[in-house]
Amino acid sequence: MQIQILKPDEADQFYFDEGCFILELSNSPEDPGMSIARATVKAGVTTKLHRLNGIVERYVILSGSAKVEVGESGEQQLSAGDVVIIPSLCSQRITNTGTEDLVFLAICTPRFTEKAYENIE
Repeated sequence: MQIQILKPDEADQFYFDEGCFILELSNSPEDPGMSIARATVKAGVTTKLHRLNGIVERYVILSGSAKVEVGESGEQQLSAGDVVIIPSLCSQRITNTGTEDLVFLAICTPRFTEKAYENIE
């Protein structure tokens, strides 16, 4: 691997059917060990219940407030600075409980691929 500086383009942000907007900050076959995406969930929106097969995901809350449901842990309240670690195959969804956008990083190891995503609603 070589040193890289990635400069994501805001124009590349897209709506993911799960219920959020995604901007891939780093997700490449050349760096298969991890990926980083910025997720934005609009006020009042709950993402679809899903799980990732073979991927551990971490949510790093940058701004906003939320409740998260992970596995059998029940609802947990989140705010800026909180980190949620989600094991592979663990059900998950997040709800924006605030009035402004919920923004968080989704850091996956190994890197996120769509084939690992399983909608379980």
